[in-house]
Amino acid sequence: MKKKTKKPAKKKAKKAAKKVGARKTKTKKAKPKAKKKVAPKKAPKAEKPIGQVTHFFTHIRVAVVKFKVPFRAGGTVRFKGATTDFAQNLSSMQYDHKPIAVAKKGQGVGVKVAKRVREGDMVFIEK
Repeated sequence: MKKKTKKPAKKKAKKAAKKVGARKTKTKKAKPKAKKKVAPKKAPKAEKPIGQVTHFFTHIRVAVVKFKVPFRAGGTVRFKGATTDFAQNLSSMQYDHKPIAVAKKGQGVGVKVAKRVREGDMVFIEK
């Protein structure tokens, strides 16, 4: 005759639970929630200067601006410096005392300004 072997304690516990009617609940593994992709915040673009004030005539309020890129008359620009910060529409530009429609790259152009500007102030395109 064969000897009966004792069943491990786990199996006995399971059988006892089944007899009593207790239910073993399965624990679900938590699924990682899909993260919403958020675009990283972009820093505002640093404006590139289109010109620089090389001289200012106080008595007639005219600035000489040396442009780094071609610029058409009628556009709005911002003069920005240590103590200067204002925007203005450049309605007229002059080169050699004659009106011009487009300032070429590297050309020093006389521009009538509303406020005082200083040598070294930078000129930016206003949006």
